[in-house]
Amino acid sequence: MNEYDSNRIYDSVSKLGFVKTKNQSDADCYILNTCHIRDKAKEKVYDEIGRIKKLYRDKKKPIMVIAGCVAQAENEEMAKREPYIDIILGPQSYHKVNDLIKKHIKNHKQEETEFDTISKFGYFDQIKNNNNKVSAFLTIQEGCDKFCHFCVVPYTRGPEYSRPFDKIMSEAEELIQNGAKEITLLGQNVNAYSYIENSKEFRISDLINRLNQYSELERIRYTTSHPRDMTDDLIDCYSSSNKLMPFVHLPIQSGSNRILELMNRKHTVDDYLKIYEKLKKINNEIEFSSDFIIGYPGETDKDFKETLDLLKKIKFINSFSFIFSPRPGTKASQLDIIDESIAKERLTLVQTKLFNNQKEMNKSMENDIIDVLVENKLEKQNKFFGRNKYISPVIFDGNENDIGKIVKVKIQTSNQNTLFGLVKKSMRAA
Repeated sequence: MNEYDSNRIYDSVSKLGFVKTKNQSDADCYILNTCHIRDKAKEKVYDEIGRIKKLYRDKKKPIMVIAGCVAQAENEEMAKREPYIDIILGPQSYHKVNDLIKKHIKNHKQEETEFDTISKFGYFDQIKNNNNKVSAFLTIQEGCDKFCHFCVVPYTRGPEYSRPFDKIMSEAEELIQNGAKEITLLGQNVNAYSYIENSKEFRISDLINRLNQYSELERIRYTTSHPRDMTDDLIDCYSSSNKLMPFVHLPIQSGSNRILELMNRKHTVDDYLKIYEKLKKINNEIEFSSDFIIGYPGETDKDFKETLDLLKKIKFINSFSFIFSPRPGTKASQLDIIDESIAKERLTLVQTKLFNNQKEMNKSMENDIIDVLVENKLEKQNKFFGRNKYISPVIFDGNENDIGKIVKVKIQTSNQNTLFGLVKKSMRAA
């Protein structure tokens, strides 16, 4: 979502005459769009500001804008800690960026962290989305009402808000006209999307089925989902939509029901397994990835073993796992953290299993011919980049004419993260 937001911020500031520069030491305005999901991400913001200070040591200082969730959550601390910052802009105030920059030019330090989601999307609905990537992101929903005890999103993105159905489709059409062959629908709880108009409720399943009708569009994805909102109408899309990719990123966070309750996740392991079984019954080729928080406060050896047991039941691919990172203002931040050495040991065990799953999955595709959507040519290499149906990166020999097309690639080798192959004329998709 930060990538999508960053593109939309640029669409806005371009109205002021700003253009992107690849020369980072020659910018008039520098915008850092930030994430607050873990403490490491927050500290990267200050590291980056320090780097920029060095770049501009002997030059006129650029307008320094800090946007996103760190700006929302820690605006007062940031203003005190780093005077180099000129503008602090929360994620629901991106539509005010132009006015804030213009006011700053008149020598006024600016801060805007109010939740104003409806006005924000109304503003950007009036500005064309100029993203011309083959694979494009499209936000349909923001915010969260779940209040998981470890998560800062409800405090940085606000309550759940679903954009009007027709506005989403208008933006999707813009992206398709710009050349998008794949659209990924975005939301903090993307499958909680619910927009009511004239007594009719539109769900994410309606968006998927409508997008499926565009002949120019090849693939549809969505992220990130919550198990509680994995409804039957969405599950049925894996049967009704031939463009919805058979890859489900569905965070569970832990394999222990006790920990899930402590996290306030509002689902059980059994709930999750039922969703898994329903989807596999519809299409056995569907693969799952997930998120895991290791070392959550109160996690015992028994709780951790239950997470390992879950990994035996479901062969997750492309998953993310991290040691618990307390976020200021959340309920979990007030709890006692378990011993760091124990948490690290547990994380190593989980990641070893998850990474082996990735390696085995990629290894199983060697010598196979697979469909790859070609996104771009790699810089300084005569190689091309694309992704398979499971979102795995594929690097291969091809040509410029392949960009934006689905081609047949014979996989020759692989590693944990990437597939490597070759496309030949005789293998190109019709």
